[in-house]
Amino acid sequence: MVRQVKVSNFAEVQGIVSAAAKCYNEVGVHDVKGSIADAKSILGMMSLDFSHPVKIVCEDENDLNRVVSALEQ
Repeated sequence: MVRQVKVSNFAEVQGIVSAAAKCYNEVGVHDVKGSIADAKSILGMMSLDFSHPVKIVCEDENDLNRVVSALEQ
């Protein structure tokens, strides 16, 4: 499952990492340049380019929805 989202600030990055840490499955984040980071890693997330929308990828729809909903809070 893939969902494209716009991340606007560091608080949203922290929200993604926090929500992904609660997921059983792996959650990946892909930026426009082709870089991929583990959503559970704050250091990995900080290496991505957030000037464009990123893709959040997860095999489980519930885990994906949990991570995406963290952006809406």
